[in-house]
Amino acid sequence: MSHELKSNTQNTQDTGNSYVYVPIGEKIVSQARLNEIEISQFAYSCGDTNPLHHDQEYARQTRFGSIIVCGPHIASLLMAMLARHYSQDTAMVGLESSFQFLKAIKAGELIDLEWEVIATEYKDSLNGEIVDLKGKVTNEQKVEVVTSSGRILVTAQL
Repeated sequence: MSHELKSNTQNTQDTGNSYVYVPIGEKIVSQARLNEIEISQFAYSCGDTNPLHHDQEYARQTRFGSIIVCGPHIASLLMAMLARHYSQDTAMVGLESSFQFLKAIKAGELIDLEWEVIATEYKDSLNGEIVDLKGKVTNEQKVEVVTSSGRILVTAQL
């Protein structure tokens, strides 16, 4: 999996108090191509025994025609992108997230994952920014296969 992290997030000093500025419109992007072994291992690791993620013969006979990625796998990749990005130079913690799975992602399919900052609100009580994001995953045909939303706290220090 490759990661391209575009950022304008900054730690800023203001009258002795450290705060973090997260610009609206900031994007975090990545790509992934998951093979059948990775899909099966992840699904088993989170207790998902659905044969769509493990059994080639079974999956071939379904409407999907092959092994597909389980939802928690994609959700984890998206959530990890935020943690990896915002914990590089700042502190962060996830507050909420939701995911809509629109189309199956097949083993070996190249996917683009993206988050975009759509709103921020500074909270004095938390000494940080509450950041609202929208996310999406698109397949090789540029079709959205997953949409998501998230809210995180980004601060200089937890």
